[in-house]
Amino acid sequence: MKVTAPTTAPTTPATSLADPHPGFLRSLAETRRYLLGRPSRIMPTPDGKAVLFLRSPARSPVHGLHEYDVATAATREVVTPAEILGGAGETLSEAEKARRERMRITDRGFASFGLSPDGATVLLVLSNRLYLFDRASRKTRALTEATTDAVVDPRFSPDGTRIAFVRGHDVWVADVAGKVKAHPVTTGGSENLTHGLAEFVAQEEMGRFEGWWWSPDGKRIAYTEADHTDVERFAIADAAHPERAPAVFPYPRPGKANARVRLGIVAAGATGKAPRTTRWIDWDRDKYPYLALVLWEGVRAPMCVLVQTRDQREAVMLAVDDNTLATRPLAIERDDAWVNLDKDLPRWLPDGRGFLWVTEHSGRRELELRAPDGATKTIVVPASEGFVSLCHVDPAGREAWVLTGDAISNRIVRVPLDSDVRVVLTRDRAEHAPVFARRAGLYVDTVTAADAWPESFVCRADGSVLGRLPSTAETPPFRVNLELTTVGAPGFHAAVIRPHDLRPGRRYPVIVYVYGGPHALVVKADARNYLYEQWLADHGVIVVAIDNRGSPRRDRVWERAIKGNFADVALADQVLALQALGARYPEMDLSRVGIHGWSFGGYMAALAVLRRPDIYKAAVAGAPVVDWLDYDTHYTERYLDLPAANTAGYRDSGLLAHAPKLSRPLLLVHGTADDNVYTFHSLKLADALLRAGRPFEYLPLPGVTHQIGDPVVREQVWRRTADFLFAHLGVGA
Repeated sequence: MKVTAPTTAPTTPATSLADPHPGFLRSLAETRRYLLGRPSRIMPTPDGKAVLFLRSPARSPVHGLHEYDVATAATREVVTPAEILGGAGETLSEAEKARRERMRITDRGFASFGLSPDGATVLLVLSNRLYLFDRASRKTRALTEATTDAVVDPRFSPDGTRIAFVRGHDVWVADVAGKVKAHPVTTGGSENLTHGLAEFVAQEEMGRFEGWWWSPDGKRIAYTEADHTDVERFAIADAAHPERAPAVFPYPRPGKANARVRLGIVAAGATGKAPRTTRWIDWDRDKYPYLALVLWEGVRAPMCVLVQTRDQREAVMLAVDDNTLATRPLAIERDDAWVNLDKDLPRWLPDGRGFLWVTEHSGRRELELRAPDGATKTIVVPASEGFVSLCHVDPAGREAWVLTGDAISNRIVRVPLDSDVRVVLTRDRAEHAPVFARRAGLYVDTVTAADAWPESFVCRADGSVLGRLPSTAETPPFRVNLELTTVGAPGFHAAVIRPHDLRPGRRYPVIVYVYGGPHALVVKADARNYLYEQWLADHGVIVVAIDNRGSPRRDRVWERAIKGNFADVALADQVLALQALGARYPEMDLSRVGIHGWSFGGYMAALAVLRRPDIYKAAVAGAPVVDWLDYDTHYTERYLDLPAANTAGYRDSGLLAHAPKLSRPLLLVHGTADDNVYTFHSLKLADALLRAGRPFEYLPLPGVTHQIGDPVVREQVWRRTADFLFAHLGVGA
């Protein structure tokens, strides 16, 4: 079809449509999609007699600590942030804010907690200070003095007598009994040379948030030293407050310098008086610059590290000699495209007789048991069973609990490690996220489904339900009219959300909710994922979501189809699946299709109207990556290789070259404080569109990061998105 470019800038009139659910968007924002009030950070005690968890009120992000008694099913809030702070406001350092951004945490109050090995004491952090809560006496005491430096990643020693943490770029140790004042065990840490902190790409892309580890006997600490000297610095200035100094972060772009990371071991003595010398672990850091995982799990197994090449085509598990700190390879995974990392694997068995290893050499994920020398002993979960992740290994090392399934749902399976017998503990079409007690045969399974709201069930090891953790969350005012289906020859998974008052014979505009990138899914057996989409649908549209090739939890060929180019396969798949949906469901009017998404989804939404205006008539692109030369190394190079090796792939995957082709309405939305996809991405696209004479709209969000924590801003972004798409699709006309 012929596309005529508009000659004047499109404007978005306020929608005249009646809101089918008045007040819903405000509730959706204030309840954080109705998740506030639900148990989070769930942790059973080692003996399995209680379950600790964080929970907030239904419309407040401030979490308190709660305890569920397994025997009586009674729950009580045991300590609140207000009780500890005495009514004073909570303060967070810039470093802690950035760390929480990496972890996708927008909570306040208690963001997390730790539990002593015997389960008697809870470790809490508030306003840059450590506190200990005694479960028996219900008393809280401060362990460290208040400072302006963040207290990061505190954890108990294996015997529970000490706590190590990071403060001021160095690793510190505090005595739980309070007899010895907290003191540093590393020195010389700075913004350029951090000790005990995971570097940016480790947190953002590898799933490694730890930068230090206790030895099994508690006498030593291993820690990372990350040298950021050669890494580019990005500054985020608040244009609304020019009197404030910019926040500056090291940010490695493709083809440029990463932080140089090495791993050392230092004594963790009881006093801070004696000088400590760090001994450095020896591996080829030029060949394997990425430190993905550190395992120091028991006295019967060697310390191990999982390291990765810069091109991510090889990962190797290295055993560390305890005396010389030299390393030797135990297992190697290679892939012509890239090797996926798993934050839970490899894992040594408690008795040291072997370790669990994940591989994709057969074309799908498998879980293997390997001997201490790395030789494969048995395939624990073969490719045919759809291995998703490892959940737990029993203290005797005889059984493992795993998740298996497909891209839509999973199931919990108990797998003996010395036989082929397995027990499927769940058979529903749902997503399960179990958390196990360290020693007892008990776990808490948080279940999400297409036809039910999330619930957290307390279960025995055999899967039988003992009770459920209570929630104070509000209930959404409507159910999601959700259909999960598969279309197209390759078998694209799709979600279809229709209006509750769907009228037979009527044709509806279509809005695509897109992500489209690797390592994430938008088609899920999870009704809460589509509440906003149902609100859109009830205005008189059909909303669809599609997972194209490149998405996870399929086979290797499916996931790696995007290697070398983010745009071509992903967009072609989205179009093919959308057309297949339109052919199957005549109520979809494919002459009126809009699209919206955030992050990679924002990139896909902009890409759709730039390259396929014949299909997509309007787009809202939130925090889009515009030029892949400006995203981070570990993510981008995994899929596109280094820029020098794939110049065409970077050019063709970006949006800037296509800017002069824009002929459809486009709304760009971006937070000015985004330190993941920096706001200069949208500014670069805006500049290219302006210079090409292409009309567009741009909505900056002052002071907002990659996540939108402020419920007022969140609501208004949702409304602006709806108004823009409705206006340009003729919804209600």
